[in-house]
Amino acid sequence: MSAIKTAVIGVGSLGQHHARILASHPKSELLFVVDSDKKRGEKIAKSAGCGYIDNFMDLIGKVDAAVVSVPTEYHYQIAKPLLENGIHCLVEKPFTLSVEDAQELIETAKEKNLILQVGHVERFNPAVIAAIPYVDNPRFIEVNRLGPYDARTAHIGVVLDLMIHDIDILFSLVKHKVVSFEAYGAKILSETEDIAKVRLKYANGCVADISASRVSMEKYRKIRIFEPSAYISIDYAGKSLKIYKKKGGKEKIKSLFDIEIIKPKLPSQEPLFYELDNFLNSIVEGKKPFVSGEQGRDAVELALEILKNMIF
Repeated sequence: MSAIKTAVIGVGSLGQHHARILASHPKSELLFVVDSDKKRGEKIAKSAGCGYIDNFMDLIGKVDAAVVSVPTEYHYQIAKPLLENGIHCLVEKPFTLSVEDAQELIETAKEKNLILQVGHVERFNPAVIAAIPYVDNPRFIEVNRLGPYDARTAHIGVVLDLMIHDIDILFSLVKHKVVSFEAYGAKILSETEDIAKVRLKYANGCVADISASRVSMEKYRKIRIFEPSAYISIDYAGKSLKIYKKKGGKEKIKSLFDIEIIKPKLPSQEPLFYELDNFLNSIVEGKKPFVSGEQGRDAVELALEILKNMIF
């Protein structure tokens, strides 16, 4: 099969990396980048060896697939006409700003028999992928995602910008419904929440504490999973994984010698490559992507409920 003709819409801090990877991926022929900033668009197009256009509608009839990496408020209005005109879409997270818009995109993709993927790139973090087989019965999960302030995302706050990654990850770890939650936030540097702490309670009794902050000088992104017979520690940023398990199914731990420590060797490829590779393979094989539109919608739905009920 010939390479898939692709385009990237929005080549800012993240979109430029989508373009870089698609320009070199063997299953992709990157034809265009699209950006409202002509100078930036032409610069990225030159480095990626493709064309530049300023109107995404000009892609119709010219490409098979597109990555939508623009500010969230434009996701729906760009993805909808692309899907209506037969273009597979990978839409960056958060998927949309409403559940209704998300559902409409999902239905359009189904009607047109197209791949619709949502850019929850942490799902493709090698440490997360390697941890999944070891996760059996989580009872308590603690997540911390902290980083420095970035004015580019001040308009949506940390729940939709940062915490939504972990909301999505938790859906993949805990196979039960959220039955209740408590949410607290604080506005420090912007008009939206800059710090948020949420406790989720699941139908099976599992509890997850999630913290997100952009009032930090350093990036700290870790998740710890506690089970009856194991403790799993994932460092998102460092792409490292450690599993602590009871040896031989022992009920009681008498010393550290009764604990087995597993440190899986992880591949070094960047998560964004795996995400785009999954998108392209889904198109070729006609299979549902690893992070579907439905999963992106569910993450948005819970994030919006958290914001609606957040105590400041």
